[in-house]
Amino acid sequence: MVADLKEDSEERSPDAALTPQETGRLCLDMPRNDDLADIVYLANNRKIASMLATMPHPFGLDDAREMVARSQSNGPRWAKFAVRLKSTGRFIGAAGFGAFEETGEYHLGYWIGEPFQGKGYATEAAQTLIDHVFTKTPVSRLEGAIRIVNPSSRRVLVKCGFQYRDQSMIQSRAAGGAVSVERFYLERSTWEALKKWARAS
Repeated sequence: MVADLKEDSEERSPDAALTPQETGRLCLDMPRNDDLADIVYLANNRKIASMLATMPHPFGLDDAREMVARSQSNGPRWAKFAVRLKSTGRFIGAAGFGAFEETGEYHLGYWIGEPFQGKGYATEAAQTLIDHVFTKTPVSRLEGAIRIVNPSSRRVLVKCGFQYRDQSMIQSRAAGGAVSVERFYLERSTWEALKKWARAS
């Protein structure tokens, strides 16, 4: 589940935006106008929208255009990216991070289209984005929130090293009100330790 991220007007610069990042199977880069059809096809899905905070349902062409336009404000404190198959360049989902305007806490968010779920893509995209945040920004802690009824997303956060924090309530646009969520966090120090262990193994 993606928390309701607010764009931070400070320190926002296109030059500071995340450059395309590749994993074994994926590429994270800017969503484009030629992605619009795929964005609508995958995002116009109640199962996905009900697990997120701000995604509307139905999700139409204007919503896809807004998603592409908002990504142009990517910077060191706020960024949204397309998740693509590296082999074909096809859009299969989205991932991003940003700060809560009210608290300054940085949150990680992601979603993968239903036809592409169950293949480990969410974990792969999340790990890539986490590496970028802790390598290229001064952020010392990332937060994540998932609906209690979404165990697959919980597994993604746990695989990425996140630790359980508590339970809370959050507004979900598609769900039409407040929903129960579990909140997790990942400290930079924990991420650094995990990277060292991975290199040593």
